[in-house]
Amino acid sequence: MQALVIVAHGSHLNSDASTPTYDHADTIRETGVFDEVRTGFWKEEPSFREVLRTVESDEVYVVPLFISEGYFTEEVIPRELRLHGWDLDEWDSDGTSATHATFEAADVGKTVHYCGPVGTHDAMSDVIVRRAESVTGDPEVGSGFALAVVGHGTARNENSAKAVHLHADRIDEMGRFEEVRALFMDEDPEIDDVTDFFEATDIVVVPLFVADGYHTQEDIPEDMGLTDDYRTGWETPAEVDGHRIWYAGAVGTEALTADVVIERAADAGADVGNAIEDIRHRTDGETADTKVEAGD
Repeated sequence: MQALVIVAHGSHLNSDASTPTYDHADTIRETGVFDEVRTGFWKEEPSFREVLRTVESDEVYVVPLFISEGYFTEEVIPRELRLHGWDLDEWDSDGTSATHATFEAADVGKTVHYCGPVGTHDAMSDVIVRRAESVTGDPEVGSGFALAVVGHGTARNENSAKAVHLHADRIDEMGRFEEVRALFMDEDPEIDDVTDFFEATDIVVVPLFVADGYHTQEDIPEDMGLTDDYRTGWETPAEVDGHRIWYAGAVGTEALTADVVIERAADAGADVGNAIEDIRHRTDGETADTKVEAGD
């Protein structure tokens, strides 16, 4: 038997924070490739510390639904899962290249294949592009469009910015969009000045966040000038300084993110059959919700 456990931050304050985690778990569960699919959270139940006790399988693949490597993926989650012999060097990572490492969770008698976060997997670049397709309603979007990949940015964790640059560079190399830039909330170049960085009239903005919340639904729209008050909502696209801003909301709400979760498990040795192709096929053309009016 093999089980998949998706671990995420969750929130006591924002009920939408865990929605993508549950949605992706349901999508993967429907493929039938895992005997069990469970979810665990830092701020909700079941907790990281207890989630392995909800699993019957002896072989467990744990995938963090986080954007970057850092405090949670390197310290909190391994500690709470009680991974015996956890050693950061096992990941052999440069800040974005962690794949997986295998440990024993002796107190529950399980072998845990601990995976790198979804946000640094190469396949997340495809999810960002899919997010651009969803918000514009155009599966061929690219020609004449610029793309901004937005991260939080923080001096406390340099890997936060690395993940954003990783995907902006990969998508730029695809040659699909006229311009691609990495922008940030708390470091330069800042999202506040989004229209200063692009010549294209149409700019798709995709935040590299797992779930919609305070930053994606309040800070960023106001910072970009989409609205003076997030509570009144905004148009999609919105006219700002002679540009049309197509604001997509958190990338982690895109259905294709489930594919990245499975790819992480597959990289760690899980038998996933045709699940990757199945999810890509089933989510093709399936759009995530984009908030344009307050209360939606």
